[in-house]
Amino acid sequence: MDLDARIGRRLRLRDLHILLAVVQSGSMAKAALQLAISQPAVSKAIADMEGLLGVRLLERSARGVEPTRYGAALVRRGHAVFNELSQTIREIDFLADPAVGELRIGTTDPIAASIGAPIIDALSREHPRVGFHVVTGDLSTLLVEVSARNVEFAISRLFDEVAVTDMETEVLFHDPYVVVAGSNSAWLRRRGFRLADLLGEPWVIPPYDTVQGRQNVAAFRASGVEPPRPTVTTLSLNLRNTLLATGRFLTILPSFTLNLAGKSSVLRALPLELPKTRRAIGVVRLKNRSLSPLGELFLQRVRAMAKPLRISG
Repeated sequence: MDLDARIGRRLRLRDLHILLAVVQSGSMAKAALQLAISQPAVSKAIADMEGLLGVRLLERSARGVEPTRYGAALVRRGHAVFNELSQTIREIDFLADPAVGELRIGTTDPIAASIGAPIIDALSREHPRVGFHVVTGDLSTLLVEVSARNVEFAISRLFDEVAVTDMETEVLFHDPYVVVAGSNSAWLRRRGFRLADLLGEPWVIPPYDTVQGRQNVAAFRASGVEPPRPTVTTLSLNLRNTLLATGRFLTILPSFTLNLAGKSSVLRALPLELPKTRRAIGVVRLKNRSLSPLGELFLQRVRAMAKPLRISG
């Protein structure tokens, strides 16, 4: 009997679910209690899988029951199996009733505010019973979420220092950084200044040891100056925007956040060029993983918003 037939006939989802519960709880007794079945039933399910696969999946230790390397591999893939099944069920629910469903995505804060928010607003008006789960973070964090199948895809600025492996990437547009001030900043009324003239001003920027902070450092150095000592370091958009609104503080932001906000934004870009800061903004997802109808619908809206921003890199 070939592998596909062997698995299809004998490896049951129920047994796989039991194995995941045992590994998670660290005990067959605890897993049995959690699943509301008998401990002998748990033992039999594990024994059946070990007999089918021809390897030992669990071993006892002083800390309880732990997976062998074979068990750990099956658990890792088992999580992916149940995640894919959940995705399939959500897709079936959406196909049966397009007004129902949930979309799980990952993105950076600037993209969430500038691109994600208006799309979510529009889709939630069109489909009031659709839910959205949005994870925000830097690219490294988002890649973990995509790999774990916690989100269907991530939209982020792509950095050379963060490797995108085993992923499918779609570039939406290219975008540089700009120096930004509040709309009432005195610097907006001045001309003929350089970045070096701003170093003594109050800056509110991400910590320099973060991905975005390191990009800011590179932006300063590409302009021939060392990064300033910031008055405030924070990853909080609310705090940053509140400080910028005073007209005293400066920061560095992706230019698309201002372009999409238009005249309604209280933030303005200063007439300075930050060389070597143009980077791709793209969608990252697992290779060979199809998107749900909701995911496809969301990305259609993203591409429509990104079209005017496309600039050859």
